[in-house]
Amino acid sequence: MIAYLLKRILLMIPTLIGVITLTFVVIQFVPGGPVEQMMLELKGRGGGGEASGGGAEYRGRRGVDPDKIKEIQALYGFDKPPIERYFMMLKRFAQFDLGQSYFQHRSVWELVKSKLPVSISLGLWTFFLTYLISVPLGISKAIRAGSRFDVISSMIVLVGYAIPGFVLGVLLLVLFGGGTFVQWFPLRGLTSDNWDQLTLMGKVMDYLWHLVLPITASVVGSFAVITMLTKNAFLEEIRKQYVLTARAKGLAERRVLWKHVFRNALIPLVTGFPAAFIGAFFTGSLLIETLFSLDGLGLLSYEAVLRRDYPVVLGTLYLFTLIGLVTRLISDVCYVMVDPRIHFEGMHR
Repeated sequence: MIAYLLKRILLMIPTLIGVITLTFVVIQFVPGGPVEQMMLELKGRGGGGEASGGGAEYRGRRGVDPDKIKEIQALYGFDKPPIERYFMMLKRFAQFDLGQSYFQHRSVWELVKSKLPVSISLGLWTFFLTYLISVPLGISKAIRAGSRFDVISSMIVLVGYAIPGFVLGVLLLVLFGGGTFVQWFPLRGLTSDNWDQLTLMGKVMDYLWHLVLPITASVVGSFAVITMLTKNAFLEEIRKQYVLTARAKGLAERRVLWKHVFRNALIPLVTGFPAAFIGAFFTGSLLIETLFSLDGLGLLSYEAVLRRDYPVVLGTLYLFTLIGLVTRLISDVCYVMVDPRIHFEGMHR
């Protein structure tokens, strides 16, 4: 186990460097960098839609004092060659310094932490509701495979899976957010304007009330995958020889299902918990956040790309990639903990 863990940790380093390097190289050829963005703002034009090429003379620089351009380049570090900036970035990342935002004048760490409450709210509720509903539903479908309940529930979850979360969110706003019919739920944000004046119970109810529509739009599309995975895993186990043997010995059906089938069938789901749980924090839907005016990590990354805020782009990419690699390692270790029959290459050498 220790040898395998060390091997995987060592393999994370080149993978992480490869992702960061590829992104850094691509950025060098993206038109309309932060210097050009600032030039347009200084000229009172805003935005960045007049790009002509990454290395060519950008039209936003016309009419701006060359000394001012050099000053801004030095401010953002673009007075140094790309290779030097690349190694400076790697050095910072090795010290877990994600850098400073060009336009928000805050560290990337501070920006990520400020957006986490929204992403945690969406992610945790989506994760727990998906598993709490999908796993029991999948088990019920496996036990009643081929029945009317199985067919109807399959149609419902597949229709939900086919509807994009953003489209469902728009529909929910139109129906229940005061769009056309009734206004039962708030349109935006996680709290009301009078949040500070509410009692503790009032704050809890207000928070949950604001979450109903965005969580519904996020969760419905996730049901199908977990439900069908659970069903298929149970059906596969039910058809195995040890289940037939247990039934032949006269064991009660409930005992066979919950003591033998349940433990083995949940292995794919349990081992996927770490990735799903951590991913819930950092894979928030940009469209859902935009639709319901929720300022989370998805919106932060999108705005950073638009504004060419490279420290935020690279810093969040580095953080999310590192978390993803560690989570994958934890998932692999969970396989061994849940099912001792599994052995990884190199663990017994």
